[in-house]
Amino acid sequence: MAATPEFVSHCLELLAPLGTARSRRMFGGHGLYVDDLFIALIASERLYLKADAASRPRFEAAGCEPFVYDAKGKRMTMGYFSAPEDAMESPALMQPWARLALEAALRARAPSRPAVQAPRPKPPAKPRARPKP
Repeated sequence: MAATPEFVSHCLELLAPLGTARSRRMFGGHGLYVDDLFIALIASERLYLKADAASRPRFEAAGCEPFVYDAKGKRMTMGYFSAPEDAMESPALMQPWARLALEAALRARAPSRPAVQAPRPKPPAKPRARPKP
């Protein structure tokens, strides 16, 4: 079941204090962006916020549930957690949770640092020819 336009608008209002919020239809739901960072999705009239290893414990402690879907008979879990019920009431209550999602999106976008390579050994120097006397 797709989300109603009213629910999508409500979610965008909740995220608006963080920046320019917009939605895009995708896979029967909606993807939500703040300043062109993908931070949330809507599936079946439920808002899920992006989480990563740093923020997942906060979502779990608040009783939020991971986004799970079926793919060819297998249950798949993505890095998104439902928003806490009370956060759905106002932008002020949503802001700390949306900020966690925004920070997770920024960390995911950050380029990984290349591995430090050991310096290559210098090739042996060619012996100098001595001038003939």
